[in-house]
Amino acid sequence: MAQVYPSHQLLIGALSVEVTAKPIKHLHLSVVPPCGAVRISAPEGMSADHVRAYAIGKLAWIRRQQARFQKQQRESPRLVVERESHHLWGSRLLLEIRNVKAAPKVAVHPRKLVLFVRPGSTAEKRQTILAGWYRSELRKEATILIDKWQQRLNVQANKLFIQAMTRQWGSCNPASGNIRLNTQLAQKPKECLDYVVLHELAHLRVPSHGEEFIALLDNHLPEWEERRRLLNTLPLLCS
Repeated sequence: MAQVYPSHQLLIGALSVEVTAKPIKHLHLSVVPPCGAVRISAPEGMSADHVRAYAIGKLAWIRRQQARFQKQQRESPRLVVERESHHLWGSRLLLEIRNVKAAPKVAVHPRKLVLFVRPGSTAEKRQTILAGWYRSELRKEATILIDKWQQRLNVQANKLFIQAMTRQWGSCNPASGNIRLNTQLAQKPKECLDYVVLHELAHLRVPSHGEEFIALLDNHLPEWEERRRLLNTLPLLCS
């Protein structure tokens, strides 16, 4: 199983930087979507003062990258009311709410999303039901893609977690083999989810984002950069 490296948070004013010590020769800085989290991979044994000075020298570049992410279109929080706009796998659907004396469920039609709830259900209850359904849909699709990429990469993930994430689309813990995916991925085109699943599983082979990691993505999904660009230009749903 891939090696996991120790990390800590470096604060530079209001900016939080995740610093990870690795057996590398040079510092590597990245600003990651969807919200511009800052990460630095540093050579093992490098002093904290050296890493801090490096980060301070890159502040202007970091701010430009974060500003680019912040320009990404945001959508207002969903209230789960009649004829509200929702998305599933990149397609826009209008919500229809039907009151029934039966267990709640969600049905998908070509242009609408039908939410069946008991009479008198509160907005909070409707939101909980719909959120749970989205998680279920994402888990089903992600499980299929995980099986595909596990075989192609010759890796084995442990557990899949679906959760609300504000700093990234997904994550992988190489030590545990656990994969986490952002619930909003169910609203994006499936090719975006395909890219994220590959990206996270690839970390079971290569923990870093260096040249070996990029080469792995290039080999298995030559259009991965195009899919990443699409994902990071689509509107984000505010929580």
